[in-house]
Amino acid sequence: MSKINIKQAVILAGGQGIRLRPLTYKIPKPMVRINKRPFLEHLMIMLRENGIQEIVLLLGYLPEKITHFFGNGEKLGLRITYSHGETVWDTGTRIKKAEKLLDDYFLLMYCDNYWPLNLKKLVSFYNQDKTLGTVTVYSNKDRITQNNMTVDQKGYVLKYDRSRTEKNLNGVEIGFFIMDKKVLTFMPGQDFSFEADTLPQLIRKKQLRGFLTDYRYYSIGNLEKLFLTRKFLKPKKIIFLDRDGVINKKPAKSDYVKNWQEFKFLPGVVEALKLLTQKKYLIFIISNQAGIARGLTSKKDVENIHQKMKKELRKEGVKIKNIYFCPHGWREGCDCRKPEPGMFFQAAREHYLNLSKAVFIGDDQSDLQAGKAAGCQTILVRPQKNLLRITKTLLKN
Repeated sequence: MSKINIKQAVILAGGQGIRLRPLTYKIPKPMVRINKRPFLEHLMIMLRENGIQEIVLLLGYLPEKITHFFGNGEKLGLRITYSHGETVWDTGTRIKKAEKLLDDYFLLMYCDNYWPLNLKKLVSFYNQDKTLGTVTVYSNKDRITQNNMTVDQKGYVLKYDRSRTEKNLNGVEIGFFIMDKKVLTFMPGQDFSFEADTLPQLIRKKQLRGFLTDYRYYSIGNLEKLFLTRKFLKPKKIIFLDRDGVINKKPAKSDYVKNWQEFKFLPGVVEALKLLTQKKYLIFIISNQAGIARGLTSKKDVENIHQKMKKELRKEGVKIKNIYFCPHGWREGCDCRKPEPGMFFQAAREHYLNLSKAVFIGDDQSDLQAGKAAGCQTILVRPQKNLLRITKTLLKN
């Protein structure tokens, strides 16, 4: 079975954006400004960074506002083509009418959802068992909305419930579909909904897989969600630091520090943290603390160490945004213990972070695996490459 490569994104951008009024009386929803640029431009930049070369925009409401702003896409280093339709057309009709513009395989998106896309991972998942479609499904661990999809352990979508009332739903459909163009062959000729008509057909045919992700998505679907999306897309400099082995010396034959008296900053650490603070980095510390599960220390002891550490660092002008630690043992099967990325995702949800823009500095292979799973740029300290040297190099770039 040949592997596919995706170079084209198709964006549904024809709706009236009624829930965003009064903002959308004179402009279409994707043109609403987020931090001085249209939301659609944020999507396009992310797509370009993922290797997308062509974008097909499926337009309806106030199309000239979009075409005049983006033109042929040259200014963004993209090729943009347009499919114009009636404002009243439903989503499926817009896709069907654009058939001649579509590649054999394409990325299909909504114009109002932002999810930090890793196209390589999504395509890799699709290539494992090629079906007519793959949809990205948020695991919704923070319960930001009600679930509407069930994805089984093999990755197949079993249920799509637009009413969000059925039992055993385990995620939220957020778009970011990989579609085989063959799906258009059984789309009807009359006006129809892609979500209400096409997705159920794919599920019945066992032709829809779900890429389940813990990475939260953001939306401009209404005014409340718009506010949160602005917080997320506000530019930030983010750094994650492993604790033991990067900030402090690991005690011999142990992976934990029992008390503050045993906690010793490694050479150059305080200076590095001062430099990062001065450059306005948000600094997060993450740490596996298996000693808690083994009864060799306690949560209270670990929290006490962290409070004293932050107090000492504040005296030096260092600001630590937050500290996360996993109290579980090696065999407990949690999703927070590195090499699992759970602590990164928790920080991202709580502080509106784009992990693809973050740097993680660790000291072993489990850190490397965790950083990769979270989508962070990951760097390991070495005997001749401590945190201070890495920080100075980072700040030069």
